[in-house]
Amino acid sequence: MYQLKTSASFDSAHFLSGYDGKCANLHGHHWKIEVCIQGDALQNAGQQRGMLIDFGDLKKAVRNLADSFDHALIYEENTLKTKTIEALQEENFRLIPVPFRPTAEHFAEYFFEVLQKQSLPVSQVTVWETPDNCAVYSA
Repeated sequence: MYQLKTSASFDSAHFLSGYDGKCANLHGHHWKIEVCIQGDALQNAGQQRGMLIDFGDLKKAVRNLADSFDHALIYEENTLKTKTIEALQEENFRLIPVPFRPTAEHFAEYFFEVLQKQSLPVSQVTVWETPDNCAVYSA
């Protein structure tokens, strides 16, 4: 079994609605996404001979995913008042509503699914919320 790993990071803010603790407040993280793909066989012809896939293609997909969340407020749909959203939009803040509670666990699953839809043979996604804490989602 062959495996390739790459990572990318982004900075964003979030909060956990309905949580009884510090994370109920708006705060930010330097998130790191680590992606592992795997396959049984290497390509045996063409430019990618001897490769599972081109590292450049894998890095680009993960980097694009990270960039799509960079420097934004990520919030669970229906957890902010309409007036709050309108006021933030009026100030030109970048807002990303998601259909899940924005935890590291949910992000790991979400990123896994997004990359899988791009036909990448994803086996595991790790999302680091802090340098010491991460969540892992695997097939």
